[in-house]
Amino acid sequence: MEIPDYDKALYYTLWGQWDELLILMVRTDDDMLSKKIQVFLHAYYYSPEQAKVMNSHDELLYYIDHAMTYMPPVTMEV
Repeated sequence: MEIPDYDKALYYTLWGQWDELLILMVRTDDDMLSKKIQVFLHAYYYSPEQAKVMNSHDELLYYIDHAMTYMPPVTMEV
């Protein structure tokens, strides 16, 4: 998983580029990111409840924020 996927997801989510977000959902290697995008887009297009759309949008943003702050451990090769 590359950080640019998270950057793209954040950008597309904040600027409402749902087509690009859908393409990212299919192409990313991060299964959780893909699922969060899927849940949000499904709620956005098919849910009559505004609260459900907002909740899934917030969950997607929280996950992106969490994933971008994660730093994998660095190993030193001798």
